[in-house]
Amino acid sequence: MARDPEHAITFGQAVDAYDRGRPGYPAEALDLIVESASSRLRRRIVDVVDVGAGTGKLTSALAARFDRVRAVEPDDAMRARLLANVPGVTAFPGTAESIPLPDADTDLVTVAQAWHWVDPVRATAEVARVLRPGGTLALVWNIRDERVPWVRDLGELMGASPGVDENDSADPPLPGPLLRYDHVELPFSTSLTREQLTDLVFSRSYVIALDDERKAALRERLDDFLESTPELAGERIELPYVTRVTLAAE
Repeated sequence: MARDPEHAITFGQAVDAYDRGRPGYPAEALDLIVESASSRLRRRIVDVVDVGAGTGKLTSALAARFDRVRAVEPDDAMRARLLANVPGVTAFPGTAESIPLPDADTDLVTVAQAWHWVDPVRATAEVARVLRPGGTLALVWNIRDERVPWVRDLGELMGASPGVDENDSADPPLPGPLLRYDHVELPFSTSLTREQLTDLVFSRSYVIALDDERKAALRERLDDFLESTPELAGERIELPYVTRVTLAAE
């Protein structure tokens, strides 16, 4: 599935931190996806498949809107947490390149915070295979808004992820047969405690892969940052994001 397998398969090692620290997705993004996909389908959406579903951050929002939502997640620990978080959802082991569903079996495929890990040629062909005629692929990312100085400083402290390039979310690779037909960016913020912000940092794939000594050094730098940054002085921290949505179809 991944362009960097060493980092893509690490998330289950930090499932608790991931679940506590990672944000959900704004309702406005879901509204946009549903309205656009329904319009293209020319009927109400019946089936949704969330690929690379993790602990169910997007799956839970989809399950609140649709009667039939299925999830595909390769990591056993993440999939188990998803099933605990979103009762009633069916979850399968699988990847974007190997979705365990028949041909033309769903109206909408969502991939949140994961397309940068896939082989886009194989994944695009596989998503096209499972979509019904008129179906839509929705790619979603929450990107920290580093136009805000303290958020940019946090990103520098955390270090860059080798799996996530800025262009992956702004202009994700879609080699066909699915073609991009819309891209929207929405402002979004999430409210965190200091502990949740720490979990967010330590749920990053490249941080999970650090050895214990480097993790300890990062935690010390992060603690200093939390103490010295005025914007982080309160009980709750408002972390600004930009949610990027790309829609594609044949």
